[in-house]
Amino acid sequence: MDFELAGELKIGQVGIANLRIRTLDVAKLVEEMRGRVQRAPKLFARAAVVIDFGGLTRTPDEATARALIDGLRAAGVLPVALAYGTSEIERLSEALGLPLLAKFRASYERDEQAPQPDAPAPARREPEPAPKAAKSAPAPAPSPTPAANVAPGMIQSAPVRSGQQIYAENRDLTVLTTVGAGAEVISDGSVHIYGPLRGRALAGAKGNEQARIFCREFHAELVAVAGHYKVMEEIPKELRGKAVQIWLEDQQLKIAALD
Repeated sequence: MDFELAGELKIGQVGIANLRIRTLDVAKLVEEMRGRVQRAPKLFARAAVVIDFGGLTRTPDEATARALIDGLRAAGVLPVALAYGTSEIERLSEALGLPLLAKFRASYERDEQAPQPDAPAPARREPEPAPKAAKSAPAPAPSPTPAANVAPGMIQSAPVRSGQQIYAENRDLTVLTTVGAGAEVISDGSVHIYGPLRGRALAGAKGNEQARIFCREFHAELVAVAGHYKVMEEIPKELRGKAVQIWLEDQQLKIAALD
């Protein structure tokens, strides 16, 4: 028998946009997406999109969901999955023939887990009789308390080239050189770039709204903090080529020159 695999399957970090539906207005959602594609076709045209119905009070019916999917495809993006939520969303995904994206599963399941039973109380132990006094060596000095287990920031010393993606999980990311056009740097913490940023930079990838992006030479295709993003077409021209910092304030993405 031939045990050689015809295809090697790997699960990795991929750039998929999450469209969280806040108002189930199909026409408005489609028009908004069409505008995004027109403003930044290099980023959004034929982009993979996960549809997230978790922000709605009711799960849409199959006909409405299909109309939304068809509309988004006509707008220029490709819906590829539903974000995991309730059992109703799971049934909807089966009816639509779309998978559930497990990446979003943990944030929902925490609320649905049943409380764990209390641990049994430890058995009572009778006090042991005190030993007779005896000469003993002096007790050793207490060892210093170990430092907290904090992951150091990730340092990328080589240029990040087009099509390459760098991800710093649960830590900051420092790039010492260039982030090229079509490249992507992602961090769960802050992102520091000491060269030109021509690609995409995403900080606070797991929702850290305190994360920031610092860049010495700003030409970004896209920047985002905790899911709030701006594309180059939405950035003031006077900031291009400047040293900038990017942060989140009152759910709005702010960009200011560092000079």
